[in-house]
Amino acid sequence: MTLSLEQYGINVANIIRNAVPARLYEQGLRNEPGSAIASSGAFIALSGEKTGRSPSDKRIVEEPSSKDDVWWGPVNIPLDEHVFMINRERALDYLNTCPQLYVVDGFAGWDPKYQIKVRIITSRAYHAMFMHNMLIRPTPEQLESFGEPDYVIFNAGPFSANRYTDGMTSKTSVSLHFDRKEFVILGTEYAGEMKKGVFTIMHYLMPHRNVLSMHCSANEGDSGDVSIFFGLSGTGKTTLSADANRSLIGDDEHCWSDDGVFNIEGGCYAKAINLSKEQEPEIYNAIRFGSVLENMVYDPDTREIDFADTSITQNTRCSYPIEYIP
Repeated sequence: MTLSLEQYGINVANIIRNAVPARLYEQGLRNEPGSAIASSGAFIALSGEKTGRSPSDKRIVEEPSSKDDVWWGPVNIPLDEHVFMINRERALDYLNTCPQLYVVDGFAGWDPKYQIKVRIITSRAYHAMFMHNMLIRPTPEQLESFGEPDYVIFNAGPFSANRYTDGMTSKTSVSLHFDRKEFVILGTEYAGEMKKGVFTIMHYLMPHRNVLSMHCSANEGDSGDVSIFFGLSGTGKTTLSADANRSLIGDDEHCWSDDGVFNIEGGCYAKAINLSKEQEPEIYNAIRFGSVLENMVYDPDTREIDFADTSITQNTRCSYPIEYIP
């Protein structure tokens, strides 16, 4: 399907939209150093210098339509709109230098009443594969009629922000403009920034509709009873929700409306440090073709993953479609 990005000021002709994992494997292995295939069939990617999110570099544009609804402070740091446009222009300049770009069109929120359309534009197959897992994947019919998205993420992570620009504290910039409905990433290739960017958007939108957005995992029993597990990243939400005796709703981001609890995401993002088949069999078995392993050390001959090796980072992760959990 031919797609033009000229409405954003992007003139790259070769756009790969919603590619299947097999094609993204080929692109990643061909074009992205450090990429490999694990013995389980999962795709191994390196996120570069940044192996985790950069919360101190995240900004929200202070503008009239949203400024009274944002809790400003050390988490939600304001950014001048002019500086956002400088960063946006810098991101577009980088994306326009790329021989090809990847687009992932998908949904956030399983309840159709509250679902939004999200578009990812990125230069890396790894990022496209990651968001293919983490967004709700459209059917061919839904993709055909997708139209314009509600929000766009411009991921120019391989290109740095100008740290001398007002409001920047480093070469990394992650900024969100609610009125323009745009999210710009510079100076970090860590894929988790896109995932959390979508969650930030839903965190803002859902309370306006009397829906509670939650950082939690959730599962459901045979009688329809729902359990919710709250906790900081890495404290066990994914593990607890992957209970073989209960149906998984999701492992990290949810909303609670008058109609019940629904997942925001189409996949899971599990911590992989010291992962074992004996302790976490459901997650371990989800690491197969289509899954993305981040910053993992592996045996160069057997391609077996060493889940205990933290020489790259302690924040080793795996992204996989939610249906990989039985």
